[in-house]
Amino acid sequence: MRLALIQILLLLSTASFLSAQTDTSGSFRPRRSGINKGPTDTLAAPVTALKPSGDSLNTKPKPKLHSPKKAGLYSAILPGLGQAYNRKYWKVGVLVAGAGALVYGYQFNQRNYTSFKEELIKRQQGLGNLDESLVFYSDANLLELQDFYRRNRDLTIIGMGLLYALNILDAVVDAHLFDFNVNEDLSLHIRPECQTLALRPVPGLGLSLRF
Repeated sequence: MRLALIQILLLLSTASFLSAQTDTSGSFRPRRSGINKGPTDTLAAPVTALKPSGDSLNTKPKPKLHSPKKAGLYSAILPGLGQAYNRKYWKVGVLVAGAGALVYGYQFNQRNYTSFKEELIKRQQGLGNLDESLVFYSDANLLELQDFYRRNRDLTIIGMGLLYALNILDAVVDAHLFDFNVNEDLSLHIRPECQTLALRPVPGLGLSLRF
C-alpha cells in the first residue's frame, strides 16, 4: 500500500515538472545577434569638417621688408640711388658734392701734369714754342711738378674708387637698419644699491641706461 502511494506521488511530481518546462520553453526566445533597427533608425553618415585652406587664413598681408640687396644694387648702378631708396636724401647731396670735388681735383691735376710734361718734352727735344709762363722753371722743377700732379691725379682716382665702394656699403648698412626700431627715449638712472663684499653689505650706486 505504501509502495503504491509513493509511486502515485512520483508520477504527480513528474507531471507537474513537465508542465512547468513546457510553459517556460514557450516564453523563452533566443537573442538575435546584430543590432535591432527600428523603422525610425537611420545610419548617420560621417561628417567631414571643412578646413579652410592656409591661404584663406593668411588674410593679413605680410609687411614689406626693406631689401639690402636692392639698396646695394641701386648704389652700384648709380651712386646715390641706394641712399634715395633708403630715404636718406641728405646723403645723396653729400655724395654728389664729394664726387664733384674728386672730379674737379682729377681734372685740375691732370691738366697741370699734362702742361708740365709737354713743356719738359719740348725743352728736351728742342721743339720750340715754349710756354712763356713756365720760362722761370728749370727742367728739374718741371720734372718735380710733373710727378707731383701725377701723384695727386692718381690719388683722386683712388678716392673715386673708395667713394664708390663706401657708397655701396653705406646703402647696404642703412637698408639693414631701416626697419630697426630706435627709441628716442634714452635715459640714465642713478639709484642706490647694496652689494655684498666679503659677506658684508656695502652701500653703493647703480647706473642703468634705458633705451
